[in-house]
Amino acid sequence: MSAENWGALTLVLLGFTLLCGLAAWALGGRRIWAPAALLLLAAAAAVAAAPDRVSVDSPAAEALLVALGGAVAVAGGGPLTALVFDLVDRREPPAESLDLAGHVLRGGAWIGALERAAIYATLVAGWPEGLAVVLALKGLGRYPELRAAEDGVRTGAAERFIIGTFTSVLWACAAAGVVALALTRG
Repeated sequence: MSAENWGALTLVLLGFTLLCGLAAWALGGRRIWAPAALLLLAAAAAVAAAPDRVSVDSPAAEALLVALGGAVAVAGGGPLTALVFDLVDRREPPAESLDLAGHVLRGGAWIGALERAAIYATLVAGWPEGLAVVLALKGLGRYPELRAAEDGVRTGAAERFIIGTFTSVLWACAAAGVVALALTRG
């Protein structure tokens, strides 16, 4: 298979990853589509890493690769994080678990999406130190809420914050990694 075909296959896999990530936002869809998005992202990483050369040679194809990777980073991380919370809170109904988190850590979905976008952008731009800046800003911004939640009733907000952040960051790093592999192996 030619280097151009490997590049095209990477783009197709990222496109399907994005579709699965978007479908996972539907009510009840995350149990099927979030794992599918994870598997497709892993397949895209394998395709981008397997051959000696991957060619995404035109500027339009490079722009599409970067845009698809960014969309995957933002769209796919939220449902995957919610699925991880479902696994952590197996004994509680999923709706109650997410409602509890929403009351303590308001705006979590939006903050997570912005966090993934910022992490993806810093890594694709070649500035990995930006990851530390994003995480520091998020931690400092959430500290008062986490402290207040833990002073009163035991809500598990700090644990949710850590689990959600790690899941979200790893997803964004994986999306950036696929793009970096495809761009540097050309």
